[in-house]
Amino acid sequence: MKSAGIEQEGVAGGASAASEDRTLLLVDDDAAFLGRLARAMESRGYVVRSAGSVADGLAALQVLAPAFAVVDMRLGDGNGLDIIAELKTIRPDARGVVLTGYGNIATAVTAVKLGAFDYLAKPADADDIDAALRSVKPDHVDLPENPMSADRVRWEHIQRIYELCGRNVSETARRLNMHRRTLQRILAKRAPR
Repeated sequence: MKSAGIEQEGVAGGASAASEDRTLLLVDDDAAFLGRLARAMESRGYVVRSAGSVADGLAALQVLAPAFAVVDMRLGDGNGLDIIAELKTIRPDARGVVLTGYGNIATAVTAVKLGAFDYLAKPADADDIDAALRSVKPDHVDLPENPMSADRVRWEHIQRIYELCGRNVSETARRLNMHRRTLQRILAKRAPR
């Protein structure tokens, strides 16, 4: 996967840095998506800094802890939740939104516990992200008309135990009384419907 590195970008449209801090860190290893999102958020008045990996994101936090962060959960060199946790340590008032294509309840709960303000499933557009960053409280969706399948419930349970074990595959497999390789195959797949 390509790393976009750290780039400092200005505010489009000449928006002033008024009383509200509009600094934003975007972290995603999809360079094309990262570039489009950075331009879209700049047009909404954010001062954007981009990073393409966990390491670049953590380095960007040390330079300047932003008021907002939008972080992809699964990055080539680790988990984006590490960036959210570090951001909340450095700047407790910051708002972080986690993006992922692997949405599940366990990781959403973990993201919120680590300090994420909201959790959005990909594909999320700039309007959704901006609304999540500006909202007073996270949106909570109504119960779905079609509940989760048994396979999905099983997958959610495995994900929850995996997160509780600190994302340690061996420990998770031991606690679930499951072969490690079987667990690795389950974790590598997308969530069942």
